[in-house]
Amino acid sequence: MDISIFSVLAQDGITTGAIYVLVAMALVMVFSITRIIFLPQGEFVAFGALTLVALQSGMVPGTVWVLIVLAVLATLLDAGAALRAGRRHTLPRIVMVGLLPALAIAALASWAAPQRFPVLVQAVISLLIVAPMGPMIYRIAYQRLASAKILILLIVSVGVHFVLTGLGLLIFGPEGSRTEPYLDSNFVWGDVQVSAQSMLVLATCAVLILLLALFFSRTLYGKALVATAMNRNGARLMGISTLFAGKLSLFFAALIGALSGILIVPSTAMYYDSGFLIGLKGFVGAILGGLVSYGLAAVGALAVGLIEVFSSFWASEYKEMIVFTAIIPILLWRSLASGAREGEE
Repeated sequence: MDISIFSVLAQDGITTGAIYVLVAMALVMVFSITRIIFLPQGEFVAFGALTLVALQSGMVPGTVWVLIVLAVLATLLDAGAALRAGRRHTLPRIVMVGLLPALAIAALASWAAPQRFPVLVQAVISLLIVAPMGPMIYRIAYQRLASAKILILLIVSVGVHFVLTGLGLLIFGPEGSRTEPYLDSNFVWGDVQVSAQSMLVLATCAVLILLLALFFSRTLYGKALVATAMNRNGARLMGISTLFAGKLSLFFAALIGALSGILIVPSTAMYYDSGFLIGLKGFVGAILGGLVSYGLAAVGALAVGLIEVFSSFWASEYKEMIVFTAIIPILLWRSLASGAREGEE
């Protein structure tokens, strides 16, 4: 392997790993705030990518109908809860807040699809469609089980994953799709050639991580999420709504997942179930951080990307096995470390 091949593989590994970093950080955020191991995170990646592909083809994306159905179900649940609590006067507000934004987004997407706007506008519309699905899914599937055991929440996550995967097959079909690269140029430094597309992915990931860091450290809502992640009961006693924190965390998870799909779809063909493997690889990175450390999760996800790309060069048939086998020593180390701490206690 010469320096040119090594540089190409390293570039692909870092670019792919950057996507896994976003997925891993979303998983860590959702788990630390809600205790949910959010397996459907990868479905947001596939939905974001395939929604953009549909818009670039001049078609109204099927995710619009998923958004409307989720909005109707969430609104019905909120309306039922209001009726049981004797708060009939809140029904008009519940209907307006629950349905009007989803219908407005659907109308916008239906109008914009045949216009063939620039890719940046189409990407924003894709985010508008997919990101609101997060809090709606939390309302439908998790809200009543917010205090349940982690195992029960995991079982619910498995069910949500299968439902979203089935909906993906229904609205997108079994064929894969991809978009043209957003940027075609390359940068050359000596023997090393770096594509502008890879630079765009890395820059976008860096900006998103910076914005999230500023949100969590400088805004009231961000600090509320951090407080909930550190101590749910303490946050509740201080007046922080853990229900709102759960919805907000899944909103960010859906937003990050959809953006990850938009970034990766020019590089690889996306299928309705592609998000599952992407989510699992992000999960491997998140496991390295114990589902609580953003920094370690980012390092682990970046390592997963590099291992995957170099494995595909040396043994492409076994690359998935090599990636998922890498989790075994991590789990063994964490198990031994946990046992040591218990012994000390």
